[in-house]
Amino acid sequence: QLQLVESGGGLVQPGGSLRLSCTTSRDNLSPYAIAWFRQAPGKEREGVSCINNNGNTLNYADSVKGRFTISRNNANETVYLQMNSLKPEDAGVYYCAARLRCRLEASYFYSWGQGTQVTVSS
Repeated sequence: QLQLVESGGGLVQPGGSLRLSCTTSRDNLSPYAIAWFRQAPGKEREGVSCINNNGNTLNYADSVKGRFTISRNNANETVYLQMNSLKPEDAGVYYCAARLRCRLEASYFYSWGQGTQVTVSS
């Protein structure tokens, strides 16, 4: 299993921005598609975005299209999620996950990071 590490979460006001990072402490991310998920208290884990191994396939949940941008830098083994125009409903713990294909179904993935908290509040 890959060891993934998320960072970049925090408290932001509605309309603000955050950039999340997903990296690895010991593995090579470049062969894998990476997906971002989020989970709010009492809710199921929701797929947000994914990017395939070479960055030419990007998928987004309808709820974040036009506001979030996923990208990757394979040279430094990092995948980013730029989140703009944040809304209170974007709050939750954000996780990254890795596997071979770009999917937004949590059941497909078995390598997960520990998560980073995003809070959107005034």
